[in-house]
Amino acid sequence: MDPNELIRKEAMRRGLSPRTIKTYKYCVEQFFKKNKDKDPRQITKKDVREFLDDLIEKDKPGNTINVYNNSLKFFFEECLGKRMKLNIKYSKKPRRLPTVLTQQEIKLLINSIENEKHKLMIQLLYSSGMRVSELTNLKVQDIEGNYGWVREGKGMKDRPFILADKISNKIKDICNNKKSEEYIFQSYKGKMSTRTIQVIIKKATKKARITKNVHPHTLRHSFATHLIENGYAVSEVQSLLGHASLDTTMIYVHLARPNLINVKSPLDEL
Repeated sequence: MDPNELIRKEAMRRGLSPRTIKTYKYCVEQFFKKNKDKDPRQITKKDVREFLDDLIEKDKPGNTINVYNNSLKFFFEECLGKRMKLNIKYSKKPRRLPTVLTQQEIKLLINSIENEKHKLMIQLLYSSGMRVSELTNLKVQDIEGNYGWVREGKGMKDRPFILADKISNKIKDICNNKKSEEYIFQSYKGKMSTRTIQVIIKKATKKARITKNVHPHTLRHSFATHLIENGYAVSEVQSLLGHASLDTTMIYVHLARPNLINVKSPLDEL
């Protein structure tokens, strides 16, 4: 029995994303490293609980433990058809507001990048609100006029993205010199890696003397927050981010600076 293959087939049948499949495989693999002497069909609910409790002892956060729990539940109940009733819930780690850069910090970050290709990638990442994996998967055929399409993003959904006027011609020039099925951004090894973009941002952050912990997703958070600050409705931002729930997008209202969303202190009304 190959757990990875069972997970892959069942997940593909259900239309789960490659990222989810990868997560499920990893979690189940870690479980069987601890229970390597047991046949999967002989695993009990007690074995699963002991594994999860061991994660707690290692001070793993509740949301991480829930990911392991859901992965094991999928494997045993959906792939093997075992009725284990894994309705175990662990408290999640308190949610912190994400790090957001100011518009001035975004300028400093971008201007600190000398390589024009690298600068263009970071400009597109911020101006579109894309996830870094969505940027690396972007193909020539995904650009249409002054907008583009994220194909099979999180949740396997397509969604449009903004193509900023400042970089529109540069993106189109790249597209004009490539075939429609080619990736827009490539390295000498082929498709640009997400790791490369992470390194570019880390180096630019240091050079710009920005003390915040900046990573590719910080640009997505900043994109959404700046749209809210500029007066766009949360529902409009939701569609551009590809969020299934409006509640997920509402977090950016909390991040927007009050003076830029026309909120006045009640003291000023006295």
